[in-house]
Amino acid sequence: MGLADYGSKRDFARTPEPQPRPASSATGNLFVVHKHAARSLHYDLRLEMGGVLKSWAVPKGPSLDPTQKRLAVQVEDHPLDYADFEGTIPEGQYGGGTVMVWDRGQWFPETDAAPPPPGEPAELLTTAEQALQAGRLRFRLEGQKLRGGWALVRLRDRPGEQAGKNWLLIKERDEAAAGGSAAEITARAPNSVKTGRSLAEIADGAPASPGETRANEAHAGETHANEAHAGEAHAGETHAREMHTSERHAGEEERARRER
Repeated sequence: MGLADYGSKRDFARTPEPQPRPASSATGNLFVVHKHAARSLHYDLRLEMGGVLKSWAVPKGPSLDPTQKRLAVQVEDHPLDYADFEGTIPEGQYGGGTVMVWDRGQWFPETDAAPPPPGEPAELLTTAEQALQAGRLRFRLEGQKLRGGWALVRLRDRPGEQAGKNWLLIKERDEAAAGGSAAEITARAPNSVKTGRSLAEIADGAPASPGETRANEAHAGETHANEAHAGEAHAGETHAREMHTSERHAGEEERARRER
């Protein structure tokens, strides 16, 4: 997809967002989730791949409950520098509103047995790019809030829809999964992992609060311990049971379209 769409939608004389230049991190596998209060509040999942951040808008945000399939609409690629962006996009600009670094860390294609060695990400990510093209990407997140196995599954297109844009974001059944209120990580950990600020504080230009950031990180560690305990209830259930059979997939499509 590249960065042409990203650049064409923005006036960089007005928006503080980073310029569209391709780049790679030291490891080549950063991920970030932005919390974005635009016309409606949503979350943007971004995975570093091929020198850009592949991006999906998730209206309801991620859930730690594997039964909660969340619609994820693929949007334009973003530059790697965007992973660190937190601030307010001016009104009248594309995506106008406040942006928060809600979570960040590294992601790994689930087919890889171990994290990619520093400086050698390209070969490992080739498999991920092929999986993305095929419409089914399974991966592991190691963030401050989101961890464990996840999947992006592309939905079948319907007449009148832009081809290939609608996906489902699904938490896999593992030790990081949770159910009930424990699954609502967006409600339980609402603030920035970068500065500890809320959306309102970012919009008001409040300074970063390292103490709050450390508190968020401590809360995230406690959260993951609780999630691991809750995830034991899911032990023994397989990924195939959750995501295969056409009947189940059809149900996932209908659920996602009702969420839109």
